[in-house]
Amino acid sequence: MSTEAIIALAAAFTISFCTIFPSMAQGSTSKTAMESIARQPDAAGDIRSTLIISLALMEALTIYGLLIAFMLISKI
Repeated sequence: MSTEAIIALAAAFTISFCTIFPSMAQGSTSKTAMESIARQPDAAGDIRSTLIISLALMEALTIYGLLIAFMLISKI
């Protein structure tokens, strides 16, 4: 197997892992936040702001994975 093929596979795995796991975490977090808002509507503002911050941090992980994949692809 050539070096270019290994780098291409590494980039593909990087993109897939860095999109699957944060998206699952975002779904779980959003579900829990919606359940919390349903239980305590008075705390909706605090829950929503915390949710947005946590979703942004999870999305940053995806973007870092995308950048690593671009760096790997540039080696080909």
